[in-house]
Amino acid sequence: MASTYVKDPTPATVPPRQPVTRARRPLARRIVDWLTPFCFTLPALLLFGALVLAPILYALYVSLFNWGGFGSPSDYVGLDNYSRLLRDPVFLGDLWRGLLLVLFSVCVQLPFALAMAVLLNQKLRGRALYRMLFFAPYVLSEVITGVLFSMMFAPDDGLADRVLGSVGLDGLGGLWFADQDHVLPTLFLVMTWKYFGFHMMLYLAGLQGIPAELHDAARIDGAGAWQRFRHITLPLLGPTVRISVFLSVIGAIQLFDLVWVVTQGGPDHHSETMAVTMFQFGFKRYQIGYASAISIGMFLISLVFALIYQRSVLRRDTQGALTTMRASR
Repeated sequence: MASTYVKDPTPATVPPRQPVTRARRPLARRIVDWLTPFCFTLPALLLFGALVLAPILYALYVSLFNWGGFGSPSDYVGLDNYSRLLRDPVFLGDLWRGLLLVLFSVCVQLPFALAMAVLLNQKLRGRALYRMLFFAPYVLSEVITGVLFSMMFAPDDGLADRVLGSVGLDGLGGLWFADQDHVLPTLFLVMTWKYFGFHMMLYLAGLQGIPAELHDAARIDGAGAWQRFRHITLPLLGPTVRISVFLSVIGAIQLFDLVWVVTQGGPDHHSETMAVTMFQFGFKRYQIGYASAISIGMFLISLVFALIYQRSVLRRDTQGALTTMRASR
């Protein structure tokens, strides 16, 4: 007897899906979760406020007074110090000399450091010794470097004049730091000797992070040394180069101790920087209000450059790091 299938006229009803509700944490637990990161960052915030924000605000306050540094500021002059700053030929000359130092650093010092890093990244005998020798000047303090080069470039009796005289180049020697036309290039030579080792080590770290397989594959495909450097090394070294440029520019804007030890801004302000001018007015002439205005000017220049550089140059590196971090999760 064949069996027949009879469809159930009443389909089975599926109970509706209940929404998943997350258990609400106790109020005390939520407060603890909110206060924990705040407590960990509080010491750093206090130090930042006491050592960075408070001096900036106090300098901004003092810059509104004609104050000599004794007693409390009382002679309120408003923005007169800032209007004087924009008319001061010494400060305007500091801006021009700072721009020249920035251009020299970016166009001469950093390419030289990159070339040395590429060279010392090769398999050379004794390259560890060369790295140590090139990095050693950066370890020396600016005061020691300034005294050393003041003795080396002393007129007529310095080591530089003696070496040039021994090879028959007496005409190239002379008043290295005492001549208005030679003081800035000579000072930049000292800066390059002092700081290029730091940037060289930055580039070396970046070069060692580039996979060797990329160069091997390009070499197999017939790419030459310049093509490998242009299309592989330089693009992958971009984040390191951008950080190096940023540090070099900020360092040139805030340059003080090396210039003060070697020339004190002379001769006739031809090697003076904004920091040296600020020190001269603040601690030599006791014009603390005007010196504070100079310091605020330096701060604004550095801040504007940092913000523009961060937004237009460093942002791609930050976004790339965030994308990589999210992809690795």
